[in-house]
Amino acid sequence: MTHCLFAWLRLRLRVRLLWSMQLSAKAAERASRDERSELGLDVARSDVARNGAARPGAARPRSLPLAALIAWAALSLGASPVFAQNDDKPPPLETASAVKAPSTPASQVGKLTLDQQVKWLRAAQNSGALEALDDAQLVALFKSLDPLALPRYIKEGPNGYASYEFTMSRAERIRGQWPDKPDHMLVRVAHDPLRIYAKWLPDGAHAGQEIIYDESRRTDEMYGHLGGIMNVMPLWTSLNGALARSQSNHQVRDLGTEYIAQQYLAEGRKFIEAGLPRSVQIDVKTIDGVRVVAFTFESPTGQPQFYAKKETLGLDLRHPYFRTVESYDNDGRIFEKIVFETITPETFDDSTFDPKNRDYRF
Repeated sequence: MTHCLFAWLRLRLRVRLLWSMQLSAKAAERASRDERSELGLDVARSDVARNGAARPGAARPRSLPLAALIAWAALSLGASPVFAQNDDKPPPLETASAVKAPSTPASQVGKLTLDQQVKWLRAAQNSGALEALDDAQLVALFKSLDPLALPRYIKEGPNGYASYEFTMSRAERIRGQWPDKPDHMLVRVAHDPLRIYAKWLPDGAHAGQEIIYDESRRTDEMYGHLGGIMNVMPLWTSLNGALARSQSNHQVRDLGTEYIAQQYLAEGRKFIEAGLPRSVQIDVKTIDGVRVVAFTFESPTGQPQFYAKKETLGLDLRHPYFRTVESYDNDGRIFEKIVFETITPETFDDSTFDPKNRDYRF
């Protein structure tokens, strides 16, 4: 009698354990769906991204019946725990140190879970292993990844530094005209509050211009001068005013790597909301001396629903941000090209964003 009672109690305990496991599995599935929705993708559209169209008649994943779970558990009692999802956040870029290269070969990364793929990318980026891959290996690697891997890698970043200096080449089509020469700019950025100093360098268009933006002083205006003979006339002007828009389709607040990352993620969400597939072509390019993995996205409808009909974003091989951007309109004409040539973390004092700085020409 006692033996039967113990056996009954053991069976009941095992059933409760398995029922709890089934509930945990459902919760994990819901969390995964939530994450995919937040990143602008979902399970069905991940299939579209891989194959161009959803497989007809594809079955929806279902939870295992309790009897099947009991049988599975009986076989798994001696097995090691399932690999837990890694939620570690990468360290800030300015404090990141070299890490050991991942042990999994690049050719096998596509077989890992989504979480493991993102973790692998972080380690390969920090250690230099990603940069060491040849062009064919890089293309094969990114083609093998889960469609969520790149958005999550970019989303979790960090996409820029707390404060940094960069040089960039930038050209935009303004009122239908493509410039003869791109702007060549030196930019200094600090966050919390957002402060920006930008100078147009002598070998580019609009040479000699300078602007300062400090959201702690004026959130909707910047201070600057036009360069040349006009550099004796600095003035405050609206971020969206005629003067600002005469040279760019963007605000000064858009300067930096963070804006590119945010726009990439926002466009991904728009594809999902519109129920449209997002075709992707992957190449390795060297653009103005910068070697990147180039992702070319093309939308079926183009502008104005999307920012561009076609856009190529170049992923940096040592940091989780994009270094290059090329955007094309509905007629196939390029309307924007950006290349971040150098990006260097720096610590700035208040004089960096003060028009009275003697190194500036305000």
